[in-house]
Amino acid sequence: MPASFAPRLKAGIFVRALVRRVEVEGAAAFVVRKGNEEAGAVILKISRLDGTCLILNQARAGDGELVWARPLGEWIDEARARTWCDKQIKFDPDLWIVEIEDRQGRAFVDEKIV
Repeated sequence: MPASFAPRLKAGIFVRALVRRVEVEGAAAFVVRKGNEEAGAVILKISRLDGTCLILNQARAGDGELVWARPLGEWIDEARARTWCDKQIKFDPDLWIVEIEDRQGRAFVDEKIV
């Protein structure tokens, strides 16, 4: 089945599974903002606990494959990340935000990070 036709996992199920995966690997994850259970978009804020973080948001590649994009580039300061997330919430009230605290900066997702 082409990626563009693959069924999408419900956002709430994905978030709960991700939080569990992070915890099993010895890191911490928190749902900072709960969005639409069925189809809300998900943003990951990965904190290395040194004042920097990486923002990832779901996107579709040209072939329809689910990937994680870096809308703000590489590691940024927490204040810039917070400002960006606040703007996204105003644009999309169904948005989920999950913060992962991991000194190694792991994202714990299977999809490609672009």
